[in-house]
Amino acid sequence: MKSLKWIQVLALSLIAVMVVTACGNSGNTGNSSNISNSGNAGSSNEKSEVKITLLNSKGEIQAPLEEAAKTFKEDYSNITLEIIPVPAGQSPFEKASALYASGNPATITMLDTGDVEKFKDRVLDLSGEKWMADAVDRSTSLTTFDGKNYAFPLAIEGYGFIYNKAVVDKAVGGSFEPATINTTNALEELFKKIEASGKAPLIISPMDWSLGAHYLPLAYAGQSADTAAVTKFVEDLKAGTVDLASNAVFNGLIDTFDVMAKYNIDKTSPLSGTYERGPEVLGKGEVGIWFQGNWAWPQISSFDTASGQYGFLPVPVSNNADDFGNTQISSAVSKRLVLDKEKNTAEQQAAAKTFLEWMVYNEKGQDFLVNKANIIPAFKNVTLEAKDPLAKSISEHIANGKTQDSMSTLPADHWAKLGAAMQKYLAGAGDRAELTKEIEDYWKAVK
Repeated sequence: MKSLKWIQVLALSLIAVMVVTACGNSGNTGNSSNISNSGNAGSSNEKSEVKITLLNSKGEIQAPLEEAAKTFKEDYSNITLEIIPVPAGQSPFEKASALYASGNPATITMLDTGDVEKFKDRVLDLSGEKWMADAVDRSTSLTTFDGKNYAFPLAIEGYGFIYNKAVVDKAVGGSFEPATINTTNALEELFKKIEASGKAPLIISPMDWSLGAHYLPLAYAGQSADTAAVTKFVEDLKAGTVDLASNAVFNGLIDTFDVMAKYNIDKTSPLSGTYERGPEVLGKGEVGIWFQGNWAWPQISSFDTASGQYGFLPVPVSNNADDFGNTQISSAVSKRLVLDKEKNTAEQQAAAKTFLEWMVYNEKGQDFLVNKANIIPAFKNVTLEAKDPLAKSISEHIANGKTQDSMSTLPADHWAKLGAAMQKYLAGAGDRAELTKEIEDYWKAVK
């Protein structure tokens, strides 16, 4: 009897241990960094704590990114994502290079498109990732080398003339029709009407990146709707065989710039303006138009007096409405995410890939992109409609086929050097012939 009782006690003890063990294992299933069908936890029983970093070069979304990192951790409790901002005035290429030089690169680095190739030997091949099948057309072509794609297309951005509808409605004496602004002369007529209504027609933000990375490149992209022809034009610039002085698109763009300078609210001191002043005077309705991109909406919205009614006008390059560029908005995938393979562990790389999939396939991730960060996603499966009026305007131009590809693979020093040349021209410190020579000389020196 004693033996039987002992066997019974032993059996009960084993059952108790099995129950406790099973309960303990069930509590770990939510810590997987693998994405399941629901976008949350996967099936791994245990996942160790993983810390990853993201170098952010899009300053206006620093706060939304930090909030997204917290939301992401709610779904993947074992992954901590830290957002590191690129310091103001420093390019993402410079900051990323400095981190690699120190032996401490970020797990995820946000680069401009033209910088991806410089890091391709140090970052992961992402060609086999699930989201590749859902990326919009041509969104990965510029980051594909030797058949391998090295970057995640984060954001489509566009730029042109942002208009405050309340101001321009008053100026035209009715409901403003954006499609009527399709030549340089039509643009100047609008400026005159805004001025006559008692408002300043526009503000030019004179930062080198705005003039050198956004305005001047319209002279390259506007050469043709054929991207191959645009590439050939840039190659000819490098070869020194382009005569910009006789180039119709370049001269038309500078003619428009002269009109802008004439009606600029800061025309008496054109280099005194700051980026921060632009959204304030546009949002408050002190000016009707600002040359800038959809990334500026968070700043504009904080001053908005037009009930969110804003949109984009193209930058005309001639007085023939049928010419390419006169009805097109410049847009492209402007920011890319790359994943380090040199210093970050396999676990960190896997966690980083999980974050990328979370943004594309998880409802919270999509909400971050569209509603929190005001980003136009580069993925066909993300169907959330933009609430931001500037993103909505860009999306409408894309849907209507009224876009031209932004020049997203320019040399890293283009905006600084030729932005300075544009600043000099804006300030009247040099004429068009000098500007033309500086641009030609710059390209001849590009290796």
